[in-house]
Parts: sequence; structure tokens; C-alpha cells
Amino acid sequence: MAGRRASGGTEGNGAALASGRVTDALRDAILSGRLRPGSRIRQEELAEEYGISRIPVREALRQLESEGLVILVPNSGAWISKLDRAECIEIYKIRERLEPLALSESSANLSPETLARLEDLVSRIEAAGSIDEFLQLDREFHLLSYEGARMPQLAQMIHKFWNTTQQYRRAFAASVGKAGMAAVHHEHRLILEALKRRDGEQAGLILYGHIRRTRLQLEQHTEMFA
Repeated sequence: MAGRRASGGTEGNGAALASGRVTDALRDAILSGRLRPGSRIRQEELAEEYGISRIPVREALRQLESEGLVILVPNSGAWISKLDRAECIEIYKIRERLEPLALSESSANLSPETLARLEDLVSRIEAAGSIDEFLQLDREFHLLSYEGARMPQLAQMIHKFWNTTQQYRRAFAASVGKAGMAAVHHEHRLILEALKRRDGEQAGLILYGHIRRTRLQLEQHTEMFA
């Protein structure tokens, strides 16, 4: 009996590891744009590709659904999440309220090491040589700036909204041009300086305008939602 329990535990650990590998690989493919919004995910193909059963694949898809990256339809299948224009604009309006709250709550609790990391990220964002590099560093900068908030439910909502709007940030970054990116970099610097002064209220106000400007830009480009 003890041997069977140990074997079962090993099998369970193996399934969890396999599910984690699939989750990480799919998340990366979705956020990088390699898997397009609205495209179908075939569980049997993933199971074959990774040499595993469908059970860890299903677990991976459930995890990605909770992160806002995948839509599961009972008795039908799984698809990469896709927003229409109204849904995207709604999420951006929510983000305009939630993220300044997270930033203002975070400000007083950011360590000197975190502030130094944020300053380094701002410089790396300005030097980014591609849209993919910009998106990865921009995401890291903003989510790191919220880490001092100590509000786990708020953090979970913000992460999910960032996931579901990733493709639209990509489209925004590709459309704004040098002048638009200069404004983004300037706002990052203003947010950083406010955080260094421990002025969470001012940082939140700048962030509100930062997100709002992106929303207004997206509203003008209906082709992004085709």
C-alpha cells in the first residue's frame, strides 16, 4: 500500500510538472503574440506535442482561463481570449481607476532596491529595440510598481486585465510613432520621480492620464479590433 501511495504521489507530481510546462509555454506564446486572439487551442495536439495525457493539458487551460488568457467553452473547446472594441474600452476605463489605487497604496512600501530596479527598467524601456522588448519591460515596470500595495485581490484583477489587453497594447505600441513613445517615456519618468518622493497621490494621477491616453488612442483605431 505504501508503495502504491508513493507511486501515486510521483505520478501526481509528474502531472503537475507537465501541466506547469504547458501553462508556461502557452502563456508565453499568447503574450508574445505567436498565438493570435480568437485562435483555437486543440488539446489533443498539445498532448501529442508534449508527450502527455490530456489531463495536464486541461489543467493548464483552466489555469490560463483564470488568468484571462483562454476561453473554455463546455463541450466545444478552448480559444485564445479576444476582446471586441467595447470590451477593451471598458477594461481600460476600469484600469484607469484600479491601477492608480494600487500605485498610491504601493508607494510608501517600495524598498530602495525596488525603486532602483524601477529606475533601471525605465532606462531599458527607453532603449528598447523592438516592440516585444518594450512590451515585456513596460509590463514589468508597471506590475513591479504595484507590488507594495499588499492588496492581493486588487493585484489579481490587475494582472488579469493586463493579460486580456496585451494584444491591444501591442497594437498601440506599433501605431503611436516616435512622438507617442516619447510621451510614454516622459510619463514613466514622472511616475518614477513621484514614487521616489513617496508621493503616491501624484504618481496615481500621472498613471491615470497614462492609461487614459492609451485608451483614447485605441478608440480612434477600430482596425485593431478586426
